[in-house]
Amino acid sequence: MQLSATERLRRFYRHFSGESHVLVTINADPDAIASAMAVKRLLWRNVASVALSNINIVKRPDNIAMIRLLGVKLTHIDDVVLDRYDRFVIVDAQPDHSEAFRRFAPTAIIDHHPDADGAAAFSDIRPNYGATATMMTEYLRAAKIKPSSKLATGLYYAIKTDTHNFQSRTLLEDLRAFQFLFRHANIHLAQKIEQAELRFDFLKYFKTALRDMRVRRNKVYVCLGPVINPDVCVLIADFFMKVNPVKWSIVSGIFDGQVIIVFRNDGIRKNAGRVARQSFGRFGSAGGHKSMARAEIPLENIRDLVDPDSEKDLLVWMTDSVEMKTENTKKTATPIDR
Repeated sequence: MQLSATERLRRFYRHFSGESHVLVTINADPDAIASAMAVKRLLWRNVASVALSNINIVKRPDNIAMIRLLGVKLTHIDDVVLDRYDRFVIVDAQPDHSEAFRRFAPTAIIDHHPDADGAAAFSDIRPNYGATATMMTEYLRAAKIKPSSKLATGLYYAIKTDTHNFQSRTLLEDLRAFQFLFRHANIHLAQKIEQAELRFDFLKYFKTALRDMRVRRNKVYVCLGPVINPDVCVLIADFFMKVNPVKWSIVSGIFDGQVIIVFRNDGIRKNAGRVARQSFGRFGSAGGHKSMARAEIPLENIRDLVDPDSEKDLLVWMTDSVEMKTENTKKTATPIDR
């Protein structure tokens, strides 16, 4: 049964009271940050307290700029005393997405990623939506809340980012939310956030990518080796999608004992999320949407197949693993010749 926005809001509010102390937890990116801001606004004056917490280390320049310019107060989960809270909300993610989310039992989950069967008293998961920010805008409108300029700017920027300027999966609801937010957002502030994407210490990875990239059937593969921030992989994967006639970009980097593999495609043919799961799901976590996906693989899980310390070997293994899936073969990855 399709619930109205008003009914979803009513069911959400049912799980909180004036005595509730709420912690909203996110894996901080634009959609998650803006959605957490919206949850805080929804619960303002309805609960005893609301705090926002990130499970990741925020290093991307645009995310840092967003937090600073919009005045978002975030506390890393390791610095939070969980006993102080009796209600927990996860937005733009689900418990299965990270071990950090499993430290507590969520009261509510609001997300637009595919359903991972996360148990919560209240769950609103709509994977057909382009952004969780769209869902949160519907909640705000159902509550008859006019968003502040900073909140509207955050939600506006989040929808713009997660839909890749409406070039990725988009519903009419995403467009309606964007149109509504445009009337209340500070567009110049959003542009300042967007223009803070690159740092000088990221530029060396572009040099590596251009030098060592491998091209197969309009697909670009890159292994960057150790990276100072896995978001570098995202920036480079997005960069290659702007090159004609690239239809896929698959970029990996090693960070914190894991191989991070970022997928981007044109969203026309194969499903990136499915290819990520089929190629690498048995080695770690993998999944995503039709045009964008991600895999995170502990290094120890693949040492019998490939030497992860060799960027050349890792590139061959990664390329072969993806090629087998995108060509619809039933082969499985085998150790490469060293």
